[in-house]
Amino acid sequence: MVKFIGEYTVKVDDKGRLILPSSFKSVVSVDDLRLVVKKDLFSNCLEMFTYEEWAKESEKVKSRLNFFNREHSQFWREYMRDRAVVEPDEKLGRISIPKRLLEQIGVEREVVFAGNDHKIEIWAKENFQNTKLPESDYLALAEKILG
Repeated sequence: MVKFIGEYTVKVDDKGRLILPSSFKSVVSVDDLRLVVKKDLFSNCLEMFTYEEWAKESEKVKSRLNFFNREHSQFWREYMRDRAVVEPDEKLGRISIPKRLLEQIGVEREVVFAGNDHKIEIWAKENFQNTKLPESDYLALAEKILG
């Protein structure tokens, strides 16, 4: 199982490409470099999964749906909207994330790739810095969830 750990700030080049941090690229399977990018449901960031992890995640969601139910069908359509498959080039590890997805999260010149275990979150640098919880809030949340 792939584990993404660490935070890396990367500049967006003139063509809108980003360089996938080498520590992330090194844990992706050489046989399948495809990555799936989508807007996070609850936060103003993008989520990036290996294709294999994306397949697991989407199957988990799909297994809870009844496609003869109109609401389930509408949910699935929205769930699958605005997804992109990207593949880093082998030489530099550059990826091209569609402009519309980067615009949705307010990216201008720099992004933060944040490893989040089974996925990578991609944040506009300014937004990422504003999401950190105060330590007292984090400790209270940890106690509530894990305590």
